[in-house]
Amino acid sequence: MKNWLVTGVSSGLGRALANEVLAVGDTVIGTVRTEKDLLAFEALHSERAIGYLLDVTDDARVSEVVDAAEERTGGLDVLVNNAGYCLIGAVEEITVEELRALFDVNFFGAVACIKSVLPGFRNRRAGHIINITSVSGLAPWAGTAAYGSSKYALEGFGQTLAQEMREFGVKVTNIEPGALDTDFASRSVATAKQDISAYRGTAAHLPRQIFAAEQTKAGDVNKAAKAIIAIVEADNPPTQLLLGEDAVHYAGNQMAQFMASMADWMPLTMSIKR
Repeated sequence: MKNWLVTGVSSGLGRALANEVLAVGDTVIGTVRTEKDLLAFEALHSERAIGYLLDVTDDARVSEVVDAAEERTGGLDVLVNNAGYCLIGAVEEITVEELRALFDVNFFGAVACIKSVLPGFRNRRAGHIINITSVSGLAPWAGTAAYGSSKYALEGFGQTLAQEMREFGVKVTNIEPGALDTDFASRSVATAKQDISAYRGTAAHLPRQIFAAEQTKAGDVNKAAKAIIAIVEADNPPTQLLLGEDAVHYAGNQMAQFMASMADWMPLTMSIKR
């Protein structure tokens, strides 16, 4: 049986994953932000649902939680960096302070968790780090520069980490979901405080309409959770995994456009040869 550390288990994909992991008989160390959510999480199982209060932007507290989890379980097997939120708005509308706050959670919080588990994983020559990024970290779209760039950063970090840890037997997978049938849009999407009238009705404000609308084609969050478990159980898991038809559509389009542009401009690209 495996010991999982999953950040952000109070709702959405984090809660669905915790439920599925518990169902297969594994232990979940789950982090939440409030005492109410802590009690609700630990009520899922009397012994194998172990909650900790954690703000992932608090580096010292991240280390404390990981150390406590290692001691309590005898060793962690899986880290899932799931905690995060979305910020929408045109680039001109987003303040640097808002952007820094987002990166503190979505990127630096995940990095703190990774760095805290690495010594144990490396010494045991085992372990699996799962980063929940997004298809938005592969295929950018207007109005989501802040969110997408934080996921781009985590994508690059995770892919590089996978290369570094391969010789130590530690696996790294970036999970790139599309839309899921959760309350993410209402619970975890913030809008830039500044509203510049010139952007109303433009592509930069389209995410406001998309997140406000019901996601009728969203993927099944419980099936997404099961897919993550399947990745952890795989002998040779991928470094990247798209989840959902929309994720394949948007990532595929982005890659096709890049390849076409690369071909179109190849003469200029190669013109710098000596």
